[in-house]
Amino acid sequence: NMQLKGSDEDGFGIEIVLQQGDRKAPSCVHGPTLLFEKVCKGEQGRRFYACSACRDRKECPFFQWEDDKVSEARLLAREEENRSKMPPFTHQEYCSRFRKFLALPLGRKFCQDCQLLLLPGEWEIHASHKMSQADDITEARLSRPSLMLKPLENKKSNAQYLFADRSCHFLLDTLAKLGYRKVLCVGTPRLHELIKLRNQEGKSDPMKSLLLDIDFRYAQFYGKDEFCHYNMFNHHFFGGEAASGVLHAFLSEEDGEKVIMVSDPPFGGLVKPLAHSFSQISETWRKLQTSEGSVVEMPIVWIFPYFFEPRILECFPSFTMLDYQVDYDNHPLYKHGKTGRKQSPVRLFTNLTPRDIVLPKEEGYRFCKVCERYVWSGNKHCTKCNLCPSKVCISLSQAGKVRLHTWRHCQSCARCALPDHPCGNSPGLEGCFNCGSLKHKRRACPLKDKQRTDNKSKAKGGRNLPKQPIKSNSKRKSGAQRRANKLKKTE
Repeated sequence: NMQLKGSDEDGFGIEIVLQQGDRKAPSCVHGPTLLFEKVCKGEQGRRFYACSACRDRKECPFFQWEDDKVSEARLLAREEENRSKMPPFTHQEYCSRFRKFLALPLGRKFCQDCQLLLLPGEWEIHASHKMSQADDITEARLSRPSLMLKPLENKKSNAQYLFADRSCHFLLDTLAKLGYRKVLCVGTPRLHELIKLRNQEGKSDPMKSLLLDIDFRYAQFYGKDEFCHYNMFNHHFFGGEAASGVLHAFLSEEDGEKVIMVSDPPFGGLVKPLAHSFSQISETWRKLQTSEGSVVEMPIVWIFPYFFEPRILECFPSFTMLDYQVDYDNHPLYKHGKTGRKQSPVRLFTNLTPRDIVLPKEEGYRFCKVCERYVWSGNKHCTKCNLCPSKVCISLSQAGKVRLHTWRHCQSCARCALPDHPCGNSPGLEGCFNCGSLKHKRRACPLKDKQRTDNKSKAKGGRNLPKQPIKSNSKRKSGAQRRANKLKKTE
């Protein structure tokens, strides 16, 4: 289990429960749903299923209590609704349409409203829509679909932030120098594009890539061996066994080519489901290894904001966070330039050997001989922690100016932290919902599962009516206000 949201001062929280065994979860249009648990202090939690990919109920309204009995009619209606929201064409049909589109002598059209490459017979239907000019749809343009497709913008579901060229070239150059010839691109369409472009130029050793992405629009531009419609939050292939077979074939190293996975999930995504999916891919890769002395863990680069470090390391203890700051073209803050921050909070988490990843000196990185890895030039080595903290926090002052805070060693906490951080085990910031102990959280409570079992045994022979959460008459405070109140209690 993992905690999705921390508790507030009313003792309310939501956890996600990773199911084990053969029990099948109900599905929404994004594939199998995830099981969550709503918990209140001192009360038994109640579990429910919700969409794995969307936190916005307007985007995906699926909701079902775990103990609900769903009628056959409702199941059939749900399946019909899911089918109605699937892409208008299969991947095979998209591939056939793309070949016909390339063969058009003149008058190529792309509907910007429908985000669709149009064939001549469809022009009249889309006549009132906004179109791209024929001169803009060149061969070069078609090789960069991320420049043609409008990025998805819902931050609570599948918002798309695309690598800046600077970061994209750095990643690919680094992977090439380390000898990788196969790159599994999970949610990284820009990297997939760059690999194909470099292969066309023929100036470097060819590399293979497979794009796994929840954005089905890329199926218009790539063949079945280049793209799979995939949800990384539940490891679901929308193309079924045929699509998962493509991944198996790609991960095979029978030809001696080294494989690495590079993933850039949505920043609002849940770490535990992502880690679970990546572990399944890694396990598939491990089973396909033929050499006896092969590496046990699949090489992975996970791109995520630095403040998720504790959660990622909890799932992958062998990972290291590097100092390299990843930039994005279409993010209002995470990019270089006058309109963005000078320091992006997005980092590389990887199980590769840190000293092998050479960060560019011209961008402000240096090599730390003690840590034996490249760090940001402003990241000073702490002799007490015996490491470079690798953290830079950027916040806004009351005047709206950006302030840069570097971490310092704290004697009380015996670690490096921000100068104004709350020291020690501050009251009210940690503890178990279930038993009140300060030594663990609810997800690790030894009494939690026992309480659930006892409640179920008491309900045998009678009707088990789940307890409804108590509704508060007062207006719920914002997350920022609740955190501020907690910090006041520690003063």
